[in-house]
Amino acid sequence: MKTIGIIAEYNPFHNGHLYQIEKLRSETQADYVIAAMSGDFVQRGKPAVYDKYTRTKMALLSGVDLLLEIPVCFATGSAEDFASCGTALLDHLGVVDLLGFGSESGDCGLLSKAAELLLHEPEEFTQKLQCLLRKGYSYPKARAAALESYPGISAALSAPNNILGVEYIKALKRRKSSIKPVTIRRCGQEYHGTDAVDKDTFASASAIRSAIRKGDLSMVQSQLPVYEPKPAPVFSDDLTALMNSRLLQLFYEDGPDSFVRYADMSPELASRLKKRVLEFASFSGRVMQLKTRGYTYTRISRALLHLLLGITAEQAVFVKSLDYGCYARILGFRRQAAPLLCQIKKNSDLPLITKTADACKLLDADKFALLQTDFHASHLYQSVVFAKSGQAM
Repeated sequence: MKTIGIIAEYNPFHNGHLYQIEKLRSETQADYVIAAMSGDFVQRGKPAVYDKYTRTKMALLSGVDLLLEIPVCFATGSAEDFASCGTALLDHLGVVDLLGFGSESGDCGLLSKAAELLLHEPEEFTQKLQCLLRKGYSYPKARAAALESYPGISAALSAPNNILGVEYIKALKRRKSSIKPVTIRRCGQEYHGTDAVDKDTFASASAIRSAIRKGDLSMVQSQLPVYEPKPAPVFSDDLTALMNSRLLQLFYEDGPDSFVRYADMSPELASRLKKRVLEFASFSGRVMQLKTRGYTYTRISRALLHLLLGITAEQAVFVKSLDYGCYARILGFRRQAAPLLCQIKKNSDLPLITKTADACKLLDADKFALLQTDFHASHLYQSVVFAKSGQAM
């Protein structure tokens, strides 16, 4: 039995994802596909456009055999933490042979070379990186500039899917996993493209989310292999009321110095937020308020989202100490995947959670607290959907 793992957001599941699954199955002759997927909030510090169960159904109907949830603590983390948690989750199952992903280069050898360089940084690279960070560069810009001495690698790491692929390979190498990486070349619209495209071109997820926001159903339906409309899609500014309420609660009950407790909220960001907390703004407006040269929009979005969800830096460090893994929570599986589930039950060294009601019996208090963070995130998401549509999920 050969099993390939994929780490994904499926935000939403589109034709490009379907192509990736079919191509990886064809090239690797895999019997099963397991996806470790973000829940209701994603890595760029935003809510998923559709809830996790809608996206799970779309993926299962399109060929994924088993969907597991990446805990929200790392689904909303840095690219490195997102990749590290996803690979750890797949590795702990004891059944995954390959880790598949799309990349702009389609060259696993080049991406492995980049991963080696970043795992074992040459002294000159480290010195240049630290110098640029001290000058106020954001980490992505500082790293890109420090890599200019390595032309091939620098070019590869200028593309978003390549960057994530390198993080997957780094994570596999760091944990000395037996899982082998395999990549296929990404095709279709450029990653950050937001313009509408014809039905024969794979649109980017950004363009599809833009079409969903605009209500362009013809574009959406042509790009999604399974169209599962829900009462209302969710976007960052739909979190505005919850965010302002949470900031006021912390400001008056715990004090503004409590802001720094939350993951990705540096002392500098916490200080800036403290000064402007009573200048009410939308969620995206808050991000603009806090933007400086040294912080990306994504980093600030993640910090605000962690504050909203109650994800502390201490909690993130604790879960990392457990090798990123406390449990494997199943979001859904195909009936044909029963043999795969049997193998996971035999080989996994993580508790397998199929019913949340049983979780308290399978997890100790600290690990159950992490799962409750997932519950909390899901309930907040549901409250936003209800506020927009008047309908419960």
